Amino acid sequence: MTSAPQLSISISPHLTALAMIADALAGRRRGLPELWRKAISSRVGRQGHQAVRPLAAPGYSVVPDSLVPRTPISGDVSMQAQISALRDLPPDNLIKDLEQAFGRGPLPAHWRPAAERPGPWLAGYASALADVWNATEPLWRRARALLDREVRRVGVAAVRGGPELLLGALNSRIVSGERGLLIADVESSTYELGDRRIVLVPMLAGKDAVIVSLDHEEAVWIAYPVPGAQTLWRRPVAPALDELSALVGPVRADLLAAIGQPMTMSMLAAGMQVAPSSITYHCDRLSAARLISRERRGREVWITRTERAEELLEVFRR
Repeated sequence: MTSAPQLSISISPHLTALAMIADALAGRRRGLPELWRKAISSRVGRQGHQAVRPLAAPGYSVVPDSLVPRTPISGDVSMQAQISALRDLPPDNLIKDLEQAFGRGPLPAHWRPAAERPGPWLAGYASALADVWNATEPLWRRARALLDREVRRVGVAAVRGGPELLLGALNSRIVSGERGLLIADVESSTYELGDRRIVLVPMLAGKDAVIVSLDHEEAVWIAYPVPGAQTLWRRPVAPALDELSALVGPVRADLLAAIGQPMTMSMLAAGMQVAPSSITYHCDRLSAARLISRERRGREVWITRTERAEELLEVFRR
């Protein structure tokens, strides 16, 4: 890429989860501390472990676009939106994406099981993403100050005209020079940026983790470890949802854990695979306990955790 880049930033946590999946589950080690590798691996079910195997095959870095059905080029993408998109993705889309990534000839051996059973593979990958997020959401919340600082840093670079300096300082695997932007990868290729912008996506990941998408017609995106992430790597804390379940009930405990950001009733019902009438009932109880607030916007009712709920969850994460 040789053109002067235009920058924007997206705070999209699913790329953090993808980087952790590749490091902790698929074996593509990029500096994630061993304590976190073990914690994440222990949270992911068998179906998820099987689904992520193709992500770190030796000698390959290309993956189908289906892994990120909601890209960050249009703004922030929530974890819930990404998981819902994966679960709603038609299996034929995965087949098309595999053909686009690897051509119409025989697929690489590590992707053939996914092509043979695309529906179960997508479900398994979505499950792994959800399990990893359950383990890492507390870390993401603690990183709010780091992410806010990175938004300001990228904004200053974009406004003051220093994008090349910023891009060259993102990660040791990224170099900005006369030849353009060079990104270390096991499969070499060349892309012209043209008039496309670059979307930067800070992650909580190992120091050598970089995820890029360079072939979208509107923009390219680069996910990289947010500066200062190493200050957050301490012993993972279990969410202790068993104790919380004993207090408010298992469904309501899961509801509180799921509402990491405002969600609609229909999003909650789909994400938890619970009937809408049941979601309404449990939300009534959580509202009565002052653990959630509800706001009607047009035809949708949006659910938000209250400060009281945040304090409660923090107690059970300690």
